[in-house]
Amino acid sequence: MARKKPAPTASTPALRALERAGVEHEVLEYEHDERSSQGFGEEAAEKLGLDAAVVFKTLMVSLPDESLAAGVVPVAGTLDLRALASALGVKKVAMAEPALAQRRTGYVLGGISPMGQRHHAPVVIDSSALALDHVLVSGGRRGLDVRLAPQDLVTVTQARVAPIAAP
Repeated sequence: MARKKPAPTASTPALRALERAGVEHEVLEYEHDERSSQGFGEEAAEKLGLDAAVVFKTLMVSLPDESLAAGVVPVAGTLDLRALASALGVKKVAMAEPALAQRRTGYVLGGISPMGQRHHAPVVIDSSALALDHVLVSGGRRGLDVRLAPQDLVTVTQARVAPIAAP
């Protein structure tokens, strides 16, 4: 069962980043099921009773110089690696090794947020986000999402916006 809560005193780096930036947001929590065969984003959409088009996932990729970047795309789609590489101005990107993504972001898989990462990584948000009134992204742990205006997400993450999602 999902429950909506007003933003408490920030309990994750992502929530602290939003509070520091003065960004209006809503914290939504749900009980994560460790046995679920769904992807983390699909589980969030289902448990929160939301359209998967407004729930976005953060996927970490490795760049040629071994740094990381984040692609933020709707959970209903997939990340187009070529489009993300082009948006970042590099020839090629590859999905980051899970352990590396966790170590560099400070978050666990399924809870990686584009905000408040341990080591700053460039962020690219799929352009479909700008057509929405609000989007949800991970709040920094499994079972915790944040609803905010897409332009606020762009601002707080200093993101680029580009068509990086494939259906």
